[in-house]
Amino acid sequence: MGFSDIIGVTTNYVKHDMTGLNDTTVNLISLSCFLWFLILSIPTGMLMNRIGRKNTVLVSFVFQVLAMCLPLISYNFSLILLAFSFLGIGNTILQVSMNPLVSEVVSSEKLTGTLTLGQFLKAIFSFSCPLIAAWGAGSAFGWKVMFPIYAVLSVLAFLWLFLTPITETKKKSKDLSFRVTFQLLKDKDIVALFIGILVLVGVDVSMNMTFPKFLIERCQLDVAQAGMGNSVYFFSRMVGAFIGGILLLKYSSRCFFIGSVFIALFGLIGMCFASGTILTLIAVAIFGLGYANLFSIIFGFALHKVPTKSNEVSALLVSGICGGAILPPLIGMITDYTHTQLSAMIVLIVVWCYMVWLIKGVKSE
Repeated sequence: MGFSDIIGVTTNYVKHDMTGLNDTTVNLISLSCFLWFLILSIPTGMLMNRIGRKNTVLVSFVFQVLAMCLPLISYNFSLILLAFSFLGIGNTILQVSMNPLVSEVVSSEKLTGTLTLGQFLKAIFSFSCPLIAAWGAGSAFGWKVMFPIYAVLSVLAFLWLFLTPITETKKKSKDLSFRVTFQLLKDKDIVALFIGILVLVGVDVSMNMTFPKFLIERCQLDVAQAGMGNSVYFFSRMVGAFIGGILLLKYSSRCFFIGSVFIALFGLIGMCFASGTILTLIAVAIFGLGYANLFSIIFGFALHKVPTKSNEVSALLVSGICGGAILPPLIGMITDYTHTQLSAMIVLIVVWCYMVWLIKGVKSE
């Protein structure tokens, strides 16, 4: 699932390599990737009921391999958009089907903690991407060396899961549809959690794409150095997910959620006032620590609310990942209009206030 996070590195290198691209245009990469979460999440849930959770995950790896191969054929903006469309399709299928598949092999009491540990593994790939791109800068592929590496990893993941025996629980009902899934929105708590996913992913993708440009503007770094800033962000998320995965197996998700929201808010505000590279990186690390566990916690809350409809809940919440297609283009237009990346950080703080508001609903969990 971490492969979608290559979008931050890709966006900044593409803008640097190709003339005539402003923030509004280059941020369309996120639209081409994350729009598929809105379009395909529910159909994927329907597919999952037909062919099973494991087989659906296997299908996702096929699309991700195709996505990683396309930029190697020709390096132009149109093909980059197409590659990230395939990546969005594969990642949509993967994220809809993976969490229900995990629920087949762990107890409900350990589900949230296990999903958080999964976020830790996801963060490893997110953290590695800028490092791989910087390492490959002197190779024949250049920064694009990460594409064949990730293609090979997708093939290995396909083979590993294919050879792993999993006995799936048969659903009594096979009538999953748009109607059945959207009926979940009659529950105001599910609606609040769905919007929470929209906000979380929108802020994350925006941070991934904006932070290197913020470092270039604020700290006068070059593209390669600024891209490493994302590694600090993802490393802090990796650490936070690892710690959270352990603590959430023992302690209340509710208290952890509240603390995480305010830690992340403190980091966002800190980035706006930080002076110098070190303080700015510390601020984004604080944000990453706070952010790290929120996605899996919200997912866990929703699955616990309607445990008999895990496929439908997963499909609905994963469709909320389309927040990554909504907020970044909007931020691109704002930064082009204001001519400063600081305006993007201010927008992220305003949007994050929803997570503070969501605490009220989470307290009743």
